[in-house]
Formats: sequence, structure tokens, C-alpha cells
Amino acid sequence: MRVVLQRVKQASVTIDSKVVGQIDAGLLLLVGFADGDTDKDLDWMVHKLTHLRIFSDENGKMNLSVAQIQGAILSVSQFTLYASVKKGNRPSFTDAGQPAFANRMYQRFNHKLAETGIPVATGEFGADMDVKIENDGPVTIVIDTAQN
Repeated sequence: MRVVLQRVKQASVTIDSKVVGQIDAGLLLLVGFADGDTDKDLDWMVHKLTHLRIFSDENGKMNLSVAQIQGAILSVSQFTLYASVKKGNRPSFTDAGQPAFANRMYQRFNHKLAETGIPVATGEFGADMDVKIENDGPVTIVIDTAQN
């Protein structure tokens, strides 16, 4: 499981000119899955994301989590996180999870995030989405469960 996390002031996802998910301050998550991912990976990632202290405290130090700032999460599926560009100039996506499996994992991941009490908005798995963000910082972090 791989996530690109961006700290945002606001973010939204639009499909066919309709906003389907939006948040104010919080985390934008671009989320990809590989076929070997498990519920253990989901649980580890949910804990890491909801406890990661990347928001500024009163002294300007990264010391607060998304829950502590009463922020929200926008989760967007993105199989292209598993692109391989080792050969040629056209990316290969063979390392990305099969769509049916990845969709189940994405739905379970979002459900587990929501169970933490943090508001969660989502995109739509497999859809052509326009994602608008206003980065905060910017702060961008890549987290991969295969490397934890």
C-alpha cells in the first residue's frame, strides 16, 4: 500500500463537473494498492496517517495530528502510484493491484479512516477525477507499507 500525503488548506475532487468530495484544512491522500496488501497494512496506515504530527502548533513546530487540528481527510484512489518507468518511456502499471481487489481495499481503508472519528471525503474508485488542492507548506510525504 502506498500513500502520497499532502497537507492542505483545502482540497476537492470533481467528477463530470460535480464536486463529489471536499475538505478544508487536513490531509489529501493519494492511495494505491498492490495485490499483496492486507488488512494489517490498512490498520498500520490508518494509525500512521491519523497520528502523524505534521501540523503546526502555537510555536510553528510540526507537532499536531490531523485529529488535533480538527481537520479532515480527502482520500483519492490512484493506481498510478505503482507506475514503473524502468524500461522505455511509457509507464507500466503491472505492480498495481487488480481493480476488484484494489477497490475492496480502498473501500475498507476509507471505512477504517472514518471509524477514527475524523471526517473523511472520497473520490470515486476508477473514475476520471479532477483534484484541486491548496497545499499548506507545502508538506508532501510518501508512505509505503512495504517499507515500514
